[in-house]
Amino acid sequence: MASGIRIKAKLNGDQAEVKTLMKHNMETGTAKDKKTGETIPAHYITEVKAELNGKLVMTANWGPAVSKNPYFAFNINGAKAGDTLTVSWMDNKGETASEQTTLS
Repeated sequence: MASGIRIKAKLNGDQAEVKTLMKHNMETGTAKDKKTGETIPAHYITEVKAELNGKLVMTANWGPAVSKNPYFAFNINGAKAGDTLTVSWMDNKGETASEQTTLS
């Protein structure tokens, strides 16, 4: 099964421009099922992390206000070709996803 994260990273000197797309429904806990009328339980990403060669370089704390299948972009200073970038998330139900790429 795929991780649910797509990463594109572009080097510009010693800075990496990272763009991610994360597959997740991001349910707020306030929407109702159209067929049953029951409230759909909250299920959303709470934490996103990025590691460069195993060293934590970014943490983002999220909540239910983030959209479905979120796009997230950020820059990393001090990156170089051959470095390994790992992006991962954890949600409020303890589920996780992680994806890794090599910078070039």
